[in-house]
Amino acid sequence: MWKGVLQEMDIKYNYVVIEGNIGAGKTTLATRIADQFNAHLILERFADNPFLPKFYDDPEKYSFPLELSFLASRYKQLKEELEPRNLFRTFTVADYFFMKSLVFAASTLKEDEYNLYRQIFYIIYGSLPKPDIYVYLHLSPERLLQNIEKRGRSYEKSITLSYLRKIQDSYFTFFRQNPENKYVVIDADKIDFVENEDDYNKLINAIFLRDYQLGLNNLVI
Repeated sequence: MWKGVLQEMDIKYNYVVIEGNIGAGKTTLATRIADQFNAHLILERFADNPFLPKFYDDPEKYSFPLELSFLASRYKQLKEELEPRNLFRTFTVADYFFMKSLVFAASTLKEDEYNLYRQIFYIIYGSLPKPDIYVYLHLSPERLLQNIEKRGRSYEKSITLSYLRKIQDSYFTFFRQNPENKYVVIDADKIDFVENEDDYNKLINAIFLRDYQLGLNNLVI
């Protein structure tokens, strides 16, 4: 029923971003939404970054080159994929946005490196189209670590609870410092939108059938 209702109505967003910490299920949700609504899907190409495995082994040495390489690759991908308009797609959904670069850099870089990085970020940030809505899947660090262990990526084995907490805090700092955007923070700890169809439908309802104000909007499904 939900699928039929949503397919018949006009999608009120042109550009939707699914955000969240490592292991939150961003890619899974964005992909399913794109399949259901014939949306243009943008997935982050993080696996192609040669610095990522090195960073997890030696964060102090590789944090700055990692964040710079992500900054460049994310900007390049978003510029390429957001510029053309595909008339046969209903809207665009992505499993990340450019702000992710600043969020992670705030957790990994030294203060002087971060200050320089932040200046570069905001110069580039202004040239990219902004999403109509940011959906942030909020899970506890403990639940995130379980998800990370379950998917079994070798280079993620060294991720700790403290690192996940830093990333989480950095996301909310960005939200508070940039209140001109529309953020919907969904408590996803007690739902399973992968295995439970009712949970997925509730999540889709929350994203597409409700109205939200600018700034932070907290939601428990």
